[in-house]
Amino acid sequence: MKASEAVAEETVVATKPPAPWIAAQTDTLLKQRGHAWLLQGPSGLGQYELALQLVRAWLCDAPTEHGACNTCTSCHAIDVRSHTDFCILMPETVMLELGWPLSEKAQADIDDKKRKPSKEIRIDAMRDAVEFAQRTAGRGRGKAMLVYPAERMNHITANALLKTLEEPPGDLKFVLASEAAHQLLPTIRSRCLTHTMTWPQDAESLSWMAQQGIKKADAEPLLRAAGGRPADALNFANSGRNPSDWQAFPKAMAKGDVALVSNWLPADLLDAQQKLCHDLMAAKSGAEPRFFKSADLPAMANLPTYSALAGWHKTLSATARTVEHPFNAGLMLEALVSGAQQVMTAKS
Repeated sequence: MKASEAVAEETVVATKPPAPWIAAQTDTLLKQRGHAWLLQGPSGLGQYELALQLVRAWLCDAPTEHGACNTCTSCHAIDVRSHTDFCILMPETVMLELGWPLSEKAQADIDDKKRKPSKEIRIDAMRDAVEFAQRTAGRGRGKAMLVYPAERMNHITANALLKTLEEPPGDLKFVLASEAAHQLLPTIRSRCLTHTMTWPQDAESLSWMAQQGIKKADAEPLLRAAGGRPADALNFANSGRNPSDWQAFPKAMAKGDVALVSNWLPADLLDAQQKLCHDLMAAKSGAEPRFFKSADLPAMANLPTYSALAGWHKTLSATARTVEHPFNAGLMLEALVSGAQQVMTAKS
């Protein structure tokens, strides 16, 4: 794909109307004063989308009562990723995923194979952001800085941001979006107004998923698999995995069936096993499962022991810390499935 075609594609994506719950939260936050917002909540609720809607409204040449006009020069500049008064702070992997350009030096280093895209917000990017904060706005509508996922700042980059956050130039606004706000420095959190993301109703989420092209038969199991978080459900749909496999997943793990997950990423399988472990523990306690239907789980008499489930939970949590390391994916899938089978055959 040519660069001009990629830009055009990003423009189409960026100008889609926001989900109803994002639009409602945008309205609410724009009516409140404050130079820095921290948007917090679990993944899949639209922190990045809400943050971008706020920035669009702040910088828009002709903002409406409900946000940006989406037609002015400023809105178009954000669509094509070239607004001079907008600074994005993200890990390079996230920037590439969302279509934001890297700095010339970072792009050159990656193109020359000197290093891989960073999964953390680099100190070089933070220094550029601090320098951006000292500049005069070019368009007269002030400046904005978006940090996402904010928890990807290490202590060095977070402390570099803190000074600017404490004493911002009068025309600069911040929005930090996080899926793990507890990992942020307390001094960062205390400098921001905090907004906890709204959790949409299932009917609202299913309607939105239908608008994204998800079949009705697939939408419900996808939303259940995501624990009710619509953006995560959409990511599942776009991952290439078959939604019908989700219902078959518990029985496949009990049988040690690697074939069902052979095209999954290890991180996806680990996430699914953590959800299965949660639901098995819930069922063992007599509670309703969250991610799977009760009929998809083993019968009460065949549930694993509490000790087996507790040990599995501990093992999965430890594995999560290294799941993105460059292990052999096939062998890791087999190991994870084998571990699940051992647990699920440990009858009480």
